[in-house]
Amino acid sequence: MTLDPFYLIVDSAGWIERLVPLGVRLVQLRIKDRPDAELRDEIRRAKLVCVAHQCQLVINDHWRIAIEEGCDFVHLGQEDLAEADLGAIRAAGLKLGFSTHDEAELQTALAARPDYVALGPVYPTVLKQMKWAPQGLARLGEWKSRIGGLPLVAIGGLNPERLDGVFAAGADSAAVVTDIIRHEAPEARTRQWIAATEKWRKPAVR
Repeated sequence: MTLDPFYLIVDSAGWIERLVPLGVRLVQLRIKDRPDAELRDEIRRAKLVCVAHQCQLVINDHWRIAIEEGCDFVHLGQEDLAEADLGAIRAAGLKLGFSTHDEAELQTALAARPDYVALGPVYPTVLKQMKWAPQGLARLGEWKSRIGGLPLVAIGGLNPERLDGVFAAGADSAAVVTDIIRHEAPEARTRQWIAATEKWRKPAVR
C-alpha cells in the first residue's frame, strides 16, 4: 500500500473539519479517555469530512468502535496491540498501523503483519513524556531496511524544515501533531506541510 507523505494526527473531529478540507489526504483521529458515545460522535463526524474530501481516516486505539462504525484503518500502540483482537480487526477488513520505539516492539509489530510501521520519536517532542531517547535519522534508515516494502512512518519533533532528512533516511510518511495544532496559524501551517511534502507524493492506493 501507499501512504500519503503528510500524516496529520489530531485529537478531535473539530480539527478534522477545520484542516482536512485544505487538502489533507491522511489523518489520524487520536482521542484518549472519552466515553464511548462521545467517541462514536467524533468518529462519525470525522468520517463524513474524510469521505467528502477523499482523505484516509485512521482511528487510534478504539478498534471495536472503528469496526462498528465502518472504519477501514486503525493505529495501535504497543499496549493496545497486546490487548486487541487482531483476528476480529482483520476479519472486518481493517488495515493496521503500529507504533514502535525499539527492537522488541518492532519484532512484535512485524509478527502482527502490519500495513505500516511507525518509528518515534525521531526528534525531541513536547507531545508527551517519552521513555525513549530521540531515535535519529540513522535509526529510520535501519528500520526501513528491516521492514522492506512496508511503509515507514516517522513521528516526533517533525517540521517542514526537517522533512528532506527524514525522507532521505527512508521514511515514506511524516506524522505531525504539535507543529500544526499548537501553531499560531494551524491552517497556514497545514498548507506549508502539504506543499513541503508534494515532491514525495504518489498516487494513493486505497
